[in-house]
Amino acid sequence: MKGVKCLTDSVTSLSGVGAVRAAALEKLGIRTLRDLLYAFPRGYENRANIRTLAQGADGAKSAFLLTVGTAPRTVRLRGRLTLTKFRAFDETGTVEVVFYNQDYVRQIFTVGDTWRFWGTLNHSKTWTLSSPAYEKLELGKTLPDYISLYSLNSGITRKVMEGLVDSALAMDIQDFLPEEIRLRQGLPTLSYALRQVHHPESKEQLEKALRRLVFDELYCLSVGIAASRAQKSTPTTHAVPTPDLTPLLSLLPYELTGAQKRSIQEIFSDMAGKTGADGVPAMRRILIGDVGSGKTVCAMAALYAAAKAGGQAAIMAPTEILATQHYSEIAPLFSRLGIEVACLTGSTSQKEKNRIYARLSDPQNPLPVIIGTHALLGDKVHFSKLLLTITDEQHRFGILQREALASKATDGHLLVMTATPIPRTLTLSLYGDLSISRLDEMPPGRQRVDTFVVSGSQRDRMNAFIRQEVANGGQVYIVCPAIEEAGEDGDVADVTLNSLSPRPSRPMQSALALAQHLRSNVFPDLTVGLLHGKMKSAEKEAVMNSFVGGDIDILVSTTVIEVGVNVPNASLMVVENAENFGLSQLHQLRGRVGRGSRKSYCFLVSDFQGDTARERLDTMCHSYDGYEIAEKDLLIRGPGDFFSGAQGSEMRQSGGLNLRLAKCCDDPALMRCAFEEASRTVSRDPCLTSEEHLPLREELSYYFSDTDNAVS
Repeated sequence: MKGVKCLTDSVTSLSGVGAVRAAALEKLGIRTLRDLLYAFPRGYENRANIRTLAQGADGAKSAFLLTVGTAPRTVRLRGRLTLTKFRAFDETGTVEVVFYNQDYVRQIFTVGDTWRFWGTLNHSKTWTLSSPAYEKLELGKTLPDYISLYSLNSGITRKVMEGLVDSALAMDIQDFLPEEIRLRQGLPTLSYALRQVHHPESKEQLEKALRRLVFDELYCLSVGIAASRAQKSTPTTHAVPTPDLTPLLSLLPYELTGAQKRSIQEIFSDMAGKTGADGVPAMRRILIGDVGSGKTVCAMAALYAAAKAGGQAAIMAPTEILATQHYSEIAPLFSRLGIEVACLTGSTSQKEKNRIYARLSDPQNPLPVIIGTHALLGDKVHFSKLLLTITDEQHRFGILQREALASKATDGHLLVMTATPIPRTLTLSLYGDLSISRLDEMPPGRQRVDTFVVSGSQRDRMNAFIRQEVANGGQVYIVCPAIEEAGEDGDVADVTLNSLSPRPSRPMQSALALAQHLRSNVFPDLTVGLLHGKMKSAEKEAVMNSFVGGDIDILVSTTVIEVGVNVPNASLMVVENAENFGLSQLHQLRGRVGRGSRKSYCFLVSDFQGDTARERLDTMCHSYDGYEIAEKDLLIRGPGDFFSGAQGSEMRQSGGLNLRLAKCCDDPALMRCAFEEASRTVSRDPCLTSEEHLPLREELSYYFSDTDNAVS
């Protein structure tokens, strides 16, 4: 194995991996030695806490140090089933150890030998320990406290996985992190970290290893984005003069907030350039605004500026219903200003599509503003003078999709928008390639959604409240964490940076089961809709349109409910198993109600009694500021939600970085150090061409191989 030097080598370079086993590993996403080493355990069994038989509880899984008291004997039961059993004891009692269809254990266990057993103690007529895991206690041998649990399939057992990982760990692993940074941050070598995460010697050593691997992910993400930005030359485009907004603002029934005015000014300044002459740097800006903070008005101002300059502007939304909503809001206002607006989606008639295609490409009479979905990316869409592209709900698009629309113009300004309040600590790493505007002020009159934590014992009262809301003309969302019921995890410890405590098994409320139950048993007289990610796009659009139109009273859904969709009648949001959602995600869900004149409410249903869960849900009941909640979520839960909801999802869509451990990080200081070190690295060597950074460059090439040429 020592001869294998390259992490990119196929797993077939390992002894014992032929075509069949390689196919089984590929189903687990493991193709190379690197994939194998980074296939981290999903958790650990904590076998360090040895209990005596007297301390064991019926039905509880524990570790026991027992001596074999009788010779194993095998009896044949019905069919081919066999039972091998023997007695074992400690100083407090005796238990019968039984194995089914494992006759070979007769050769393993000898009277007088002491073993560590891990299993579930059960009591019927006698105490029994059924098919436990076992490790022999031998003089001079230390048993590991934590046993790694891997994601497996029928072709790969735990023993096989452990053997393959050990073979890969035996190779020389090059450390890509510059030694100066590793020493300054007090981090172990990469080889040590990988060994400890697979075979932890102790909780302390595991946490030390995880800290290094989390740092790697955050550092690589930050370096990749910063290097990409440093290497890219900003395209130049036509300046867009700052227009007089008085005609547009006079049509609005409200005053702009200070944050809206500031953000619009930043957008106009970018589009006009410092001199106002042609050849100005193209705007590359993101508008980050909390739910209901007024991003659409800022977008309208940018569209208005491009149209008044004689150019074209396009806004792309992730779904047809959101694109249609934008069109119905913007088109009537712009019509009164003499600016034509069209809408292009998948359901647009072919006749209208042909008309739009012709007008967009007409150099004499171009269509000024187009609003649409991914249909705007079609081959038949050509612009004659596209000055501005806007993508709404940026987290729903990949980097390549965003750039695909922008590429419709040989030169043009770009504005992207997201409704996810991002903690300032993460902003650089998530959106380092864009200038940032923040809407950190809510429009006056935006009503507060009263939020309550509800236990399962209060479900009847909650259902009565739901019925009352519908009777009063309101509509209700009920969000579930799962589409359908799934099996429970075993008694394992989470892979976290600061905790190895057992994770309690909790049944997840499924959308399918709940919708059926409500229709049949609770609200048979009401219309209960169902929405989830496995439905076809047309089905989802139809359900959402029915809900927007008031034809559905109660919508049971997973988190696919559309961000930004306006349903003024929706007055109640119910979130099942609320402890399983991040605070920012709960805040986004809560933002789906309270968008009209009705008093609105949010019920967070949870029976979980953990201290952290209570703290998080209490935060939701007392805080309504998206940025405050985002910072709290970062502190309690880590950055996983932000990465998976924003830049992380883009990179996975484009085949790039998948943050496996950073989502477990609850150490803001570690994140800050990773970001600062990344900034220092790129400022010293923007192209990463120094000999010191060649291993890092190779690592980034792996992470960002398909993402927008991050390091080229």
